[in-house]
Amino acid sequence: MKLKVTHSALVVAWAFSCAAAHADVVKIGFAAPLTGAQSNYGTDMQKGVQLAINDFNATHPTIGGKPISFELDSQDDQADPHTGTVVAQRLIDDGVSGVIGHFNSGTSIPASDLYNRAGLPQISMATSPVYTARGYKTTFRLLTSDAQAGRIVGSYVVKTLHYKRIAIIDDRTAYGQGIADEFAKAVEAAGGTVVKRDYTNDKALDFSAILTNLKGINPDAVFYGGGDAQSSPMIRKMRQLGIKAAFVTGEMSRSPTFLKIGGSAAEGAIVYMGGLPKEKMPGFASYATRYKARFGEDPITYSPYSYDGTMALLTAMKDANSTDPKVYGPYLDKLSIKGVSAATISYDSTGDLKDAPVTIYKVQHGDFKPVDTIAGN
Repeated sequence: MKLKVTHSALVVAWAFSCAAAHADVVKIGFAAPLTGAQSNYGTDMQKGVQLAINDFNATHPTIGGKPISFELDSQDDQADPHTGTVVAQRLIDDGVSGVIGHFNSGTSIPASDLYNRAGLPQISMATSPVYTARGYKTTFRLLTSDAQAGRIVGSYVVKTLHYKRIAIIDDRTAYGQGIADEFAKAVEAAGGTVVKRDYTNDKALDFSAILTNLKGINPDAVFYGGGDAQSSPMIRKMRQLGIKAAFVTGEMSRSPTFLKIGGSAAEGAIVYMGGLPKEKMPGFASYATRYKARFGEDPITYSPYSYDGTMALLTAMKDANSTDPKVYGPYLDKLSIKGVSAATISYDSTGDLKDAPVTIYKVQHGDFKPVDTIAGN
């Protein structure tokens, strides 16, 4: 049977083809560690951003009466604060209309100074309270802040898990030290005791001295503020030394790396993360299907949040009918959209997420099992 193609159908197809060919290209900046020990976080984020751009472009958006095509401009900040400012300036010089990133608080905070001076909205994975505390109208978050999460988790560990004597270790990064400080305040406010504060760095792999000292103190739990490159060998060494204390850590350890390197030693670890578990994310099932079709693998940890942040940025442009940051920026303040990671994505006056919950996970049988979700405040 021959397929009859009408003249009108050809005209429509030609029109769409011409529109796509002549669409104005608008760059969306992205910065995160794409090489090095933390590249798993950055590439996870990057895929969420790319998928959001693809999905938005598929709607054939028009802004200011012209067809628009969004394009990703990715930069590798190597999780290094100095490099972070270099790539931030590069994105500004590239003429991006908005930025998703950076991943780390330590890179996001100095980079935010540059974006603010340029009037460029930035939606970051940074969790440090400092990131939004300076009153910049250009800073927005993808995740629950450490101030929110620290209050919730510190209280939970003492009041629900009944761990009273807590040792705390952090990696001295803006993220690690920030969440450790907030957690410590919450532990003491809940009636617990911080029996030891110790420090390492985000390049260390040997924790023998720190942990040998902790063994003599015999805490109920050890809290670690930092990433999976340190938390996974740390928990292995704890168990090798016979330290039976519970191990509690944050969202950077909710990763395949922590499970793989931690191995059997990771069993029973308590790991929290801002947001809902994927089983309760309202748009996750459809998102996961599209993600796997595009990238040939399942979503990991951060991509649903970076997807939602990108959609928020692009929607603000659409609502404002402009890609000019000075025009669409204020629309982010009053934005409210349905998200993959949450029923509603919206921001308070500081750029923090409204109603941001925290989920407590426990490693059981080699996987992260959600055990409790606590409403944000």
